[in-house]
Formats: sequence, structure tokens, C-alpha cells
Amino acid sequence: MLQRNGLSLFANSVLPSLLPFFIATELLSYTGIIEVLGKVLNKFMRPIFNVPGEGAFAFIMGIISGYPIGAKIVTNFRQNGICTKEEGERLLAFTNNSGPLFIIGTVGISLFFDTRTGILLFLSHILACISVGIVFRFWKRKSNPAVLLNGSKMSSFSTNKQIPCNFANLGEILSKSISSAISNVVMIGGFVVLFSVIVSILEHTKILEILAIPFYPICNSLKINTDFISGFFSGIIELTNGVKNVSLISTKYISTNVIICSFLLGFGGLSILLQVLGIISKTDISIKPYIIGKFLQGTFSAVYTYIALKYISFFNLDLVAVFNSQKKCHPVNTNFNWIAIAFCLICLIFVIKAYKKKYC
Repeated sequence: MLQRNGLSLFANSVLPSLLPFFIATELLSYTGIIEVLGKVLNKFMRPIFNVPGEGAFAFIMGIISGYPIGAKIVTNFRQNGICTKEEGERLLAFTNNSGPLFIIGTVGISLFFDTRTGILLFLSHILACISVGIVFRFWKRKSNPAVLLNGSKMSSFSTNKQIPCNFANLGEILSKSISSAISNVVMIGGFVVLFSVIVSILEHTKILEILAIPFYPICNSLKINTDFISGFFSGIIELTNGVKNVSLISTKYISTNVIICSFLLGFGGLSILLQVLGIISKTDISIKPYIIGKFLQGTFSAVYTYIALKYISFFNLDLVAVFNSQKKCHPVNTNFNWIAIAFCLICLIFVIKAYKKKYC
């Protein structure tokens, strides 16, 4: 039963949200878009974030696609010599984010039944990751000269993926992209199922409730429902189950649910942390700055959400009657799935045009 819940969560939420973007990311890596972004946006990325212009690709795709695509792109950058170890750590700290499909579609529409909530959470998420990027521009500023993983000097970007343009090679590109995307998504699915089981065990054995007891006085002094503590802990362990549990807690002010979900979305949870660790394990990038960055992002995101709820009337959700007890978890909104598919098709068209221009 526990495994079935995890598999259902993966099939209904994670797979349709991530697979199209993993494929699109792989397809775009066969084009010159990364090099173009590097030349055009270096004058912005270097002074603001102290990373090469190519980092804009990781930043944009990380925001559009969701966890853990940003980490995958940064890992590819390091392996191809596009960034140094320190630059890779800076990029990793703020480019691996939750995407609009999950925040607006799953959390906003499916869990809170309110598009405004999803938009607020997504905007806070973006502002928080930018804030972390600015903070981490000072990470190891006095670092060693740029070197590759093998110890040689870092060269300009060149990829071994570019091959002559013909239908046979286009099929090969597609098959490699799909194979790589499925491999990554299956790995993520394994983490989701495993941590869903762990969270369910902790809930059924009342361990989460026992861990929450020391925090009861704090919640009582702040007049916050103590049920949020176990929901918060479950989100620290696994993001999707955590935001679901937090959204279902009945409370007088819905803003409390939203602020806690905002922190969890920024932090990501231990499940995503281990996913990222598995992805970067083939490089020399340290996981330490990522952990610090995600904690900061969760904090920034919660603060920005609180400010918006308090001072922007459009987002003042406490003025609207919300019935949390009637909520149920639904799959990602179909319209957002079509957006993901359309984005993937656009990337494919871009690949074809890029090859025709360069080789045909």
C-alpha cells in the first residue's frame, strides 16, 4: 500500500512534470544555444552572480523545468569544462528549483484550489533563488585558476554531441535524449517511492508526532496549529508529501499553510538533496554550498511570501473563505501538461533548424 501511494504520486505528478523537460534539456544541449547565451548574457551573469554567461541556461531551465534539472545542467557544465568547481557550486546553489508545473499546477490549483496561491508561491520562489544567487556570488571569490576535472586548464566550450545533420542522426539524437531523460526520471521516481514509504512509516508509527512534542510550546506561543509541525517534518524529508500534508491542515488563517509550503518548496527536502548528490557525484562539486543555499532559499521564500500576504491586497488570502478539510490531492492540471509537451516540441524544432543552418 505504501509503495502504491508513492508510485501513484510519481505517475500522476512527477513523471508528467519532469519527463518533457528532461527531453527538452537534452535536445537543447545538441544546439549552440548554450554558447550563444554565454556570449550574450555574460555581461549580466558575471557581475550579478559571478558565474559565466552560460549559467543563464541552467538558471532559465532550472526555473522552467523544476527539480533536479538545474543540478543536471550544472553537472554537464562542469564535465564539459564550461565552469570551474567554485562556479559550479555557485550555480548549483540557486539554479536547481521547483518549476511552475509543480508550484502553480500541483500546489496552487490541485492542493489549495487557488491559482493566486500558486502564482504567489512561484514568484516568491524565483525572487528567493535570485537572492541566493546574489549572496553566493561571494562564495570562494579568491579561488584557484579554472581547471577541468582531469587537472588541465579549462578550455572554451566545445561539445562532442554535434554530428552531421540527416534523418538517421536526428533519430539517434532523439533516442539518446529520451534514453537519458528516462534514466534520470526513473532514478527520481525511485527516490519518491522510497521516501514516500519512509514518510508513511513515520506517520503510522507516530514518530513524527513524538518528534513534534518539543516544538509544541513554540507553536502555542505563536498561536499556530501544532499539526503543522509533523507536516513540516514530512516536507523536510520528502517535498511532495510534505506540501500535501501542510495544505490539508485546517486553520483559521490559510496564510500559515502558504508560508510553510513556501519554505518547503525553497528548501526542497532530503529526497531532492540526495537526488542532487547522486547527480553531481561524478564531478568534484561539493554538496555543502547547495545545502546552505537551499536553506537560505527556503527562508527568503517564506519571508517574501509573508510580505506579499501582509502588504499586497491581491494576495491577502485570509480575506477569502477556504475549506481545507474538503481538499484532496489531484494530479497536475492537464493544461500545464500540454504546456510542457508544447515546450518540448519547440525545442525539437529549434534543434532541427540549428542543424540545418550549420551543416545542411
